[in-house]
Formats: sequence, C-alpha cells, structure tokens
Amino acid sequence: MESRTPRALVRLKRKLTIENLWLYIMKILIDEKTPLRAYDIKVKLRERFNISPPAVTVYTVVYRMSMDGLVSRIHSSGETRYKPTDTGIEAFQHAITYLEELVSKLKL
Repeated sequence: MESRTPRALVRLKRKLTIENLWLYIMKILIDEKTPLRAYDIKVKLRERFNISPPAVTVYTVVYRMSMDGLVSRIHSSGETRYKPTDTGIEAFQHAITYLEELVSKLKL
C-alpha cells in the first residue's frame, strides 16, 4: 500500500519553512557571525535546512527584515551584506521560546 503525506502536513511544513523564512535566515546570520550577501543566505538555507526557496523570495524576506529592523545592511565593494541587529536577535529568541512553549503544549 502506498503512503501519501497528508495535505495538512504538507501545509504545516510550508508554513513553518517558506512562510517563516526569517527564522532560518536569522539563525544563519547569528551562527555565521559575519555579514552575508542574500545569495550566500540562499545557499546556506539549502545546505543547513534543506530549504530551497526561489532567489526572489530570499531577497524579499531579507529586504523586509531590513525594513523591520531585524537586520542591518552593510555596503562594501559594491555588495550589500546583512547582519542581525539586537532587535532581530531578540525577536528570534522570542520566536524560539514561543515555538518551544507551543510544542510543549501540543505533545501527547
């Protein structure tokens, strides 16, 4: 008998990855400890989390993160690199705490 992934699980995975990409981007920027280009972030998303969003999605999310004050832009040698701000790190920590509490409540 063939096993199919329920649509509800497929939707959940999408909501927790692509639709909340900022969490993964922030984790990468925090761990790398060096400003990264949006392209480098895209590569690391695939390598570390097996997430392969379209390049335009990564650029859009990083741009929005910048507008929201979660990351700051650094311009050098004609390139734009991004690093987390204190506000971004704090938002990331709050998000992780929220997710941990949620998982704790949902466990059987």
